[in-house]
Amino acid sequence: MTSEDTASYQKEGFLVLRELFDAAALSQLELRFVELASGRLPAPERMVVMQDVMVARGAVSPETPLHGINKILSFENDPVLFKHALDPELISAVRGLIGHAIMTISTNVFNKPPGIDGRHPLHQDLRYFTLRPADGIVAAWTAISPCTRENGCLAVIPGSHRQGLLRHGDPDWEYVNSGFFSAEGVDLEARVHLEMEPGDTILFHPLLIHGSGQNRSSAFRRAISTHYASVDCERSSARHKREPVVYRIP
Repeated sequence: MTSEDTASYQKEGFLVLRELFDAAALSQLELRFVELASGRLPAPERMVVMQDVMVARGAVSPETPLHGINKILSFENDPVLFKHALDPELISAVRGLIGHAIMTISTNVFNKPPGIDGRHPLHQDLRYFTLRPADGIVAAWTAISPCTRENGCLAVIPGSHRQGLLRHGDPDWEYVNSGFFSAEGVDLEARVHLEMEPGDTILFHPLLIHGSGQNRSSAFRRAISTHYASVDCERSSARHKREPVVYRIP
């Protein structure tokens, strides 16, 4: 993490690290996701395998079990997936932004199947966390498969992390996955779409406005994400948000 990297992150609210993970590491993640999402491997304690809302409501019939899964939450107890969160190069980059003493507070594998709406409205991750200050939290989002405009890559609004936490509501969509909220008053014209190759990783601030579009390709789009926080962060009094699974990084 160079001083230029840090300055860019502070200005834009995100930083893209190209080719941080190699094909072998990504292949392990891909295989593990398929095993868990298909039910071939039982989910460990506290892990949630989340069905897509369109499938849950019977709007579409999934071609395979993998077509019906939106994401996997809380993979701290899975040694293969959590190994990604503990990668030394990733941890080094995270520590360059929020300090040495850190912990994980949220883990996800995102699955965007073809033929499913699967959009994620523009939002700020701090909406979901009770820890403060915001500057002590950072997300790491790694592309497992190619992420393009066609298959619903991430879109961000550079510099939006300096606006503070916006009001969030329900998007005006027919199908919205559970817990997906939309930031209000967002300038859609300010979006920048971040196309990424497998192994590319984006680090972003919890106040950065971001989301993703629909997968219009014929292939799956997958990514893995971990939120880290400084151990000096303190919990606010809010009670309506899901309590995180916390793992302190040695």
